[in-house]
Amino acid sequence: MDLNTVAELRDARLGGPWRSGDAWLGGGTYLFSEPQPHIRRLIDLGRMGWRPLTRTPDGGLEIAATCTVAQLSRYGRQEADWTAAPLVEQCCRAFLASWKIWNMATVGGNLCNGLPAGPMISLTAALDGVCLLRAPSGEYRKVPVAEFVTGAGRKDLRPGELLRSITLPARALASRTAFRQASLYGLGRSAALLVGALDPEDGSLTLTVTASTVRPFRFWFPPAPNAAAVEEAIRDGIRPEDYFDDIHGLPAWRRHLTFRFAEQIRRELSPHTPTEEAAR
Repeated sequence: MDLNTVAELRDARLGGPWRSGDAWLGGGTYLFSEPQPHIRRLIDLGRMGWRPLTRTPDGGLEIAATCTVAQLSRYGRQEADWTAAPLVEQCCRAFLASWKIWNMATVGGNLCNGLPAGPMISLTAALDGVCLLRAPSGEYRKVPVAEFVTGAGRKDLRPGELLRSITLPARALASRTAFRQASLYGLGRSAALLVGALDPEDGSLTLTVTASTVRPFRFWFPPAPNAAAVEEAIRDGIRPEDYFDDIHGLPAWRRHLTFRFAEQIRRELSPHTPTEEAAR
């Protein structure tokens, strides 16, 4: 960002009307990473005093938009006691980030960038996360994370609206999960990141596809789906043009990884039938 174009840095606690050229400032790791000539005023959320992580009365977890990746990682490793806790660290480690970014980048910023490789999108979409959005008028609305990101860099945010928090329900946190991720380079952005979650109550399997696609895709299967069912769902549910294309991976390769990882996750989380075992 060219700071010469920014006329004011305003504390979000002061309120005031939203105007053209305004931008919410969280960690700032994206805003300051490239030119933003359209921005004239930054409204700082850093002093809002939002508690980074809060356990909800029903056992879920509310993640403030200003919670940093480092704070979430530490919580997942040291305090979280749910079955899905390992997934937190797996997704945090999927970042291509320096120590500085790790301690400044926020969960909300990662979602609001809407980039296919955003691992906080992967984490919260896979665990049935719901975004709480606040309009300039003070009104709130809720949108599932899987619907909040609508394309590469696109999200369901109205003018002046901000992401207040993301809530993960207790049932999702009690899921057994499986994680698969690949990058074109050892320290590159994710080319494919898939998460499977086994429902603790009915045994159903949810498969969340991110990074290889322009937006999150989620597939639900009854208990113990076979390989053909998973392959068919992905083939019919993700169009060829939905696979992302950039210097970090060609669409055909990303598609191949998606099918490969989906089958690995299915095998890890679903009990195999004798027929399947014999076939292998």
